[in-house]
Amino acid sequence: MALMHRLRRLIRRPTSASSVGARHPSPSAPRRGDTIHEDALRAQLADDPNNIEAFTALADMVRRHAAEGHSEPDPLREAEHEFTAAELRSQAADLAVWALAEEIGGNPRGWYPLVELGRLSLAEDPEGAVRRFTTAAERDPEGRALAEGLAILRGAGMPVEALGLGVGHWKVREHTPEVGQHLVRAALEADRISDAKQHLRALGLHPDRDAVAKLRTELEKEIAASERRAAGT
Repeated sequence: MALMHRLRRLIRRPTSASSVGARHPSPSAPRRGDTIHEDALRAQLADDPNNIEAFTALADMVRRHAAEGHSEPDPLREAEHEFTAAELRSQAADLAVWALAEEIGGNPRGWYPLVELGRLSLAEDPEGAVRRFTTAAERDPEGRALAEGLAILRGAGMPVEALGLGVGHWKVREHTPEVGQHLVRAALEADRISDAKQHLRALGLHPDRDAVAKLRTELEKEIAASERRAAGT
């Protein structure tokens, strides 16, 4: 899997923050309109590396360019790697987004690109993905990065890893209540009902009482349902 090996090498390569925001040549030679749009998006990300809308738009653009650069089928390459042309295009697109996230993540204020790196690396390198989620969480005082990391880990069926990440970094009075919500649900998914109750009690310390109240009702129902299942009723 040559492309996956390239992905692994990319994620271990040190990135200089001085390269953030600089446009790189696209293999598919984008039209001038795309180039102008790409430069504008990179300028936005240089100013705010956590501009999710700009990052998503730029990622879509580089993904499309990378896929177009592999639009012609190559039977010999497919035979060598046991990939179809569609799979090669998809991997090339992932590689382009990976490189973009690594580049923008070189900004010490950038947490969202690290979340994307974690998402891309989770299947191949779960420990590395958790490290990237951890660094992202440490860069974001509001807890949005932590909530994103927890959501990705839960979605991948890794509630224990989510608990490990969340418990070590959750600042209940400072972070978005969504972090506590994910921790309660991760505990339930890991069959740790007592931990879920503990996290729900801790969530009550958050200063946004209205937001917590909206979450509490649903979470209490989920805890009760888990208790009934555990009791076999």
